[in-house]
Amino acid sequence: MRLGIVSDIHGNLLALEAVLAELEREAPDRLICLGDVVAGPRASEALARVRALGCPLIMGNWDAWSVDGMPEPLNPVEQRLYDLGAFWAEGLGEDDRDFIRTFAPRIELELGGTRLLCFHGSPASYDHWIIATTPDHEVEEMLGGYGAPVLVGGHTHLQMVRRYSDSLFVNPGSVGQPFELWSPDSVRVGPRAEYALLTAEDGRLSVDLRRTTYDVDAHLRAGLESGMPHADWWAASWQQLA
Repeated sequence: MRLGIVSDIHGNLLALEAVLAELEREAPDRLICLGDVVAGPRASEALARVRALGCPLIMGNWDAWSVDGMPEPLNPVEQRLYDLGAFWAEGLGEDDRDFIRTFAPRIELELGGTRLLCFHGSPASYDHWIIATTPDHEVEEMLGGYGAPVLVGGHTHLQMVRRYSDSLFVNPGSVGQPFELWSPDSVRVGPRAEYALLTAEDGRLSVDLRRTTYDVDAHLRAGLESGMPHADWWAASWQQLA
């Protein structure tokens, strides 16, 4: 049994199509999306594409904000993100919002006899940030009593496989906005699309973190021509890699 995992698409339809083309060739038995489908230049189109897949969908923080409103900004960077999020949310139709409201906070499934718990940031909150260097005691607090042999989360835009206690923690990275470098003061986005494949058979489990290419320049043009606020600032996170 194989499971395809996508997360953090962020309205990047071109990256999504590149990943789905590869997944179609791989033909996994199941597919799951860990959230943050929207919040990007082609959010409604990406949402429609994912909806057509009929796969389980988990609520991401940007998905929720697009329906319920952005959190109040506390600094200039958050103000830019607030403006962008509000602009992208305005491009969604009421049917889009109704569909987003059906997203689950977490999903438990079985893959070849192995139990998986899937979520966005953590099982307790789509805002929780868990990376490879997060101390175990902080991970324990964020899990909020939830657990499974395999924990599958997104949100950080950073691909990861790590051990936590007797569990394996997998993050597929981001389809639409994978981070090359992240810090509280600086973000650089890698010119690629990311996803993962999990295979469980005959008592064995394998994790395959994948990266593929797409037309990044066309995606940036779509953003720059969309009329969204702070478009140059948004695009610079990719352009800094040149």
